Amino acid sequence: MHRFPVQEMRVFGKKDRDSAWRSRFPDTVTCVRCLQKKDVEDMDRLLWCEACQRSARQRAAIWGWVFGGLLAVALAFWIWFQIQPSDIVIGGWIATVVGAFWIGGRIAREIAYGVMRYQNRKAEEAVPPKV
Repeated sequence: MHRFPVQEMRVFGKKDRDSAWRSRFPDTVTCVRCLQKKDVEDMDRLLWCEACQRSARQRAAIWGWVFGGLLAVALAFWIWFQIQPSDIVIGGWIATVVGAFWIGGRIAREIAYGVMRYQNRKAEEAVPPKV
């Protein structure tokens, strides 16, 4: 046998004496976006409540659609003036522009949401609780 006790290696999962991150916090914590006290079960790992996550997703969606629209307009101008498509395959070019709008908007939305989460700043409408 072994001279030393063999410890089981776990790549994924909790350590033996480690608990879930929520158990290390009190029952109510302050959301870092809206500055309101909420139950820890309603928070995510960055201490954002569900309402703040939803509002950040909505803001990111607006940014995404704007960027997707700008990308589609730029691509349409480039196709129209540089490539000068014929009338035979115009449907393919329209589908290309619509696809660029959709994919560009989705990518921009996820990047905008990631930047909001990374910066982790309070929302503009956040009001600190009165003490």
